[in-house]
Amino acid sequence: MSNYTKSTNFATKDALVSGNALKIVKGTEIDTEFNNIATAVATKADLASPTFTGTPTLPTGTIGVTQSFGNSATSLATTAFVQAALAALHPVGSIYINATNSTNPATLLGFGTWSAFGAGRVMVGFDSGNVLFDTAEETGGSANATLPSHTHTATVTDPGHFHGGVVNFTGSSFTGPNDRGSSNTNTSSAVTGITVTNSTEGANATNANYQPYITVYIWKRTA
Repeated sequence: MSNYTKSTNFATKDALVSGNALKIVKGTEIDTEFNNIATAVATKADLASPTFTGTPTLPTGTIGVTQSFGNSATSLATTAFVQAALAALHPVGSIYINATNSTNPATLLGFGTWSAFGAGRVMVGFDSGNVLFDTAEETGGSANATLPSHTHTATVTDPGHFHGGVVNFTGSSFTGPNDRGSSNTNTSSAVTGITVTNSTEGANATNANYQPYITVYIWKRTA
């Protein structure tokens, strides 16, 4: 972009004596100056909707017009537009997670009020069909399983059985006084009264059951 440079110093003509041919302003001089002005103006940007070429550099602190939210055109974005877009991506109730930086997101992102969230807990999706997960921010579960005291009892029942034995018979109908025959006697079903008891005392923190996990910093936007 060039600036206008005057070709003729018209003021010096006044210092010339009368009758000096150079004291006269010529039409060609005026024409040259108008051409120079026209060339310079053509290289300047308009105040309204200018089109820049090359690599324009804006001065520090330049103030622009903030575009409407959601504008997806190629308009330049101001810091206010960018900040509003970030805030819209993190509405109140949003969760922010960082693997290594514990700095409050209000400092990192530049907006909102944030509080540490979910210390020592994992997150699970909302499930309206399960009473354990049908309310936002509902908590439950335990890092350690507790085994309560309990007793195992076993009762043995006899369904009935046979007792076999040998009976000696004597009489005239037998060939000898020592002939022998057999007899079986059946008992009735009955509870024998045999009881087996095994008591076990439960103890807290004896059966830790953790899913595979990784520790991160979790924050919730509250305002």
